[in-house]
Amino acid sequence: MHKYRIIDRDEDLKATVETICQQDSYALDTEFHREHTYWPKVALVQIAWLNQIVLIDPLATELAPLKALMESDALAVVHAAAQDFEVLNRECGAIPKRFFDTQIAAGFLGLAAPSLALLHQRELGVELAKGHRFTNWLKRPLGADQLEYAAADVARLIEIQDRLVSQLKSLHRTRWVEDEFEVMRQRSSTARDPNEAWRKIKALRQLKGRTLAVARALAAWREQHAATVDRPVRNVLPDLAVAAIAQAMPTDLQALKKIRGVDPGVAKGKRGAEIINTVAFGLAEDWRPPPKPKRRDSARDYRSAVALAAAWINQFAKEQKLDPALLATRADIEAFVRGDNTARLSQGWRADLAAEQLRRLVDGDAALVCDQDILVLEARSRQSLT
Repeated sequence: MHKYRIIDRDEDLKATVETICQQDSYALDTEFHREHTYWPKVALVQIAWLNQIVLIDPLATELAPLKALMESDALAVVHAAAQDFEVLNRECGAIPKRFFDTQIAAGFLGLAAPSLALLHQRELGVELAKGHRFTNWLKRPLGADQLEYAAADVARLIEIQDRLVSQLKSLHRTRWVEDEFEVMRQRSSTARDPNEAWRKIKALRQLKGRTLAVARALAAWREQHAATVDRPVRNVLPDLAVAAIAQAMPTDLQALKKIRGVDPGVAKGKRGAEIINTVAFGLAEDWRPPPKPKRRDSARDYRSAVALAAAWINQFAKEQKLDPALLATRADIEAFVRGDNTARLSQGWRADLAAEQLRRLVDGDAALVCDQDILVLEARSRQSLT
């Protein structure tokens, strides 16, 4: 059992924040729900430092004082914290200035997006309880077993971080990890752009011309409306309806009612009028996506090259004790093969590690051969082909 203190008074939170700001590091986690809302609803904030753990009840106290902690020089040790940062940014207006994400760091040691429970077992030989992963954290009062579960998530996180740091230093990967943390920090600090919401909808990826312009406008309206009324975007307008409306381009409510995926209630009143106006706006704007980066040879079919490169990247990453998805996604590989100068594989630690060998393969200066079920990159003589 872990010893913890529940904070449910504003003055206690302010005093605790002042204390933690003086520490070198602290472990941080949140419990939240967002199944029925657009914005995450924070239900608990857990913080551990030295031999202390506090469980902050955001239903009883304001979290604004946490901003001072986020902006302090104390290092926040977190795990898979992208959504936690969204919660913190909304509740106190800041994310940690300095942080260490154990899930990202573990990717540089060959683990593919490991869970917190896996890291506890791997690094400490400790089994975390799993019984309350799907608990209703907004319900009060929380039971003793639920509070114990929440406390356990941060109790030994700094110890895990220490072990990961030691392993990263032995592999000389500290700078790589810090670079990746900075990418995450910038991404987490950037507000969502409603005009980019259309890219998340698979049904819209094949649309072109005016249809895509309307779809983009509808996706942006849906995102903004969902944020305003604090409801999931799918409840405002399903993806199918966005695509169908974009293709049908209705000019009145009667036409809107007949479109597949549109709930009869949506086509009534203010929301229906807003959708019709958004369709008109999209048509008038007639937006087109920006031109794709210049390719090395736009007429060339790169599918075979991408497949070979992906096979090599997957094996190479494992040989280097890296999570393959951390080194490069399929989209990253395709961008590199096509000669996109903005490809992640052309920048930073990824370029230092893999770009030269991958470029030799793509340019035909090296060949990929199979040697006892292991892919080997070998120098290739062009004279043999003449």
